Amino acid sequence: MNFQAVRSIYIFEMARTWRTIGQSVISPVISTSLYFVVFGAALGSRITEIDGVSYGAFIVPGLVMLSLLTQSISNASFGIFFPKFSGTIYELHSAPISYIEIVLGYVGAAATKSIIIGCIILLTASFFVPLQIAHPFWMIAFLLLTSITFSLFGFIIGIWADGFEKLQIVPLLIITPLTFLGGTFYSINMLPPFWQTVSLANPVVYLVSGFRWSFYEISDVNVGLSFSITLLFMFACLVVIWWIFKTGYRIKS
Repeated sequence: MNFQAVRSIYIFEMARTWRTIGQSVISPVISTSLYFVVFGAALGSRITEIDGVSYGAFIVPGLVMLSLLTQSISNASFGIFFPKFSGTIYELHSAPISYIEIVLGYVGAAATKSIIIGCIILLTASFFVPLQIAHPFWMIAFLLLTSITFSLFGFIIGIWADGFEKLQIVPLLIITPLTFLGGTFYSINMLPPFWQTVSLANPVVYLVSGFRWSFYEISDVNVGLSFSITLLFMFACLVVIWWIFKTGYRIKS
């Protein structure tokens, strides 16, 4: 394992974050805070609590998960797309570094950025509502697993995209709608039976539900199932990345 190569990629990607801190950190934190204020104020007066938890506190895990998903995908996809766009990816091909080390560097940096933003949002939310974390270990586990999994997914998108427009297609047209319909701002138990069943086809439901359980011990689906679904998706992403480097799909031409 070439740890120096992994470290170099990681440091370079993290340095890019600090150079664009307004876009990379401040912007998503402000956007999520606005979601919290708007939804908390608009719906909080009508929905006082859900399953014994105040509405303002109830939506915090969902907002953190929303930020984790979008930022993990964005950071990882742009991180690997830019070397393709600028042509510097050929330097990686000629360097004594394996695809595992490339993935570790880019995905590790993207996941780190997402976790930092998630923690900042949690800290910000604590000024608005009283937060409690019933299971800190599982909260950290879901935080890490989600960040890594969707950073891997973003890495795949960055390899697949052949233009800046394509980098935005999946996050805007698929991930964001799934997140809003995945129980971020409500419990799926509030829906009619038919729509509850339909919601279970949304993978984001399992992420939000498991993460919320680690805070308040309430969930829409079984916690073990939530964790298993996330692991399964991470494994699928790893298989796709293995195939990409094995075939050279869009990285050798």
